Amino acid sequence: MQHGEADLKGWMLASLAGDGEAYRRLLAALTPHLRAYYARRGTARSDAEDLVQETLIAIHTKKASYDPTLPFTAWLHAIARYKLIDHFRKAGVRRTLPLEEAASVIAGEDNEAAEAARDVEQLLAKLPAARRELIRDVKLEGLSTAEAAAKTGLSESAVKVGVHRSLKKLSQIVRGRV
Repeated sequence: MQHGEADLKGWMLASLAGDGEAYRRLLAALTPHLRAYYARRGTARSDAEDLVQETLIAIHTKKASYDPTLPFTAWLHAIARYKLIDHFRKAGVRRTLPLEEAASVIAGEDNEAAEAARDVEQLLAKLPAARRELIRDVKLEGLSTAEAAAKTGLSESAVKVGVHRSLKKLSQIVRGRV
């Protein structure tokens, strides 16, 4: 069974709060997900299994670094990508791909980005429109507080407070406290 962002993130957040059963579910759900991730990137089956185990260990050791305000799968795929790069580097592998096949690899990455973007939009939709725009401007588009203030007509101080309160609200939503 394929689990989505909401399930995975929920289990991760519960495990960070000390829920051992949620952590077991998370790791069980991640195993087939990671196998498919590595298989799509052309790793041999035995290498994929090693990479899955290395990735699960990395998740365990780095779980405190997870930022609950961000999508879980983006964090997961960053760890998996680094493990894959390390694996190829150690093995001295250089992957080449005919140009005609490049679209299938790029499409897989685009799909993951699209899923993450959709999850972020669903989360942002739970905020009032003005706050949603502040988060988009400052956190997603990278505008400075001065630029966002000029764009919205608010003071820089109001932008900072609005962004802070919005992030706090999103964190509460993700944790299921709202």
